[in-house]
Amino acid sequence: MPIINVTVTGRPDPEMSARIAAEVSKLTQAHLRKDPTVTAVAVGYVDSQHWFAGGKSIALQETSSFWLDIKVVDGTNTKQEIADYIEAIYGAFGKLLGEVHPESYVLVHEVSAAAYGYGGKTQEFRFITAPRVFSDAQRSL
Repeated sequence: MPIINVTVTGRPDPEMSARIAAEVSKLTQAHLRKDPTVTAVAVGYVDSQHWFAGGKSIALQETSSFWLDIKVVDGTNTKQEIADYIEAIYGAFGKLLGEVHPESYVLVHEVSAAAYGYGGKTQEFRFITAPRVFSDAQRSL
């Protein structure tokens, strides 16, 4: 159920947006264990002449850049999973966009389950009301 906002340098391109959304969803499932059926990805574009890193436009530096911002419920991923995800995302954008400026970013927001949700329900509500699977030992108590 994460919402993922991605901004890349370049001109709007529906085919590129679809490739970005597919790759980001795949990596989010593989590294953060998030269900792709409830993962939303919004892709936006900024002309490389209007994206600056180190005081110079990305266009002048003849590179690309991206910014990925994802929200997940706190405590659902380990530090290692998040680190692996960030590394995988950076590598994927290198393949998608070509040479990527090192000043490209991934931000994983870990937010409270009580303050985050979709479909009008918080993640905490979903957890509390979800059917539980109990072991035989727990049932005998």
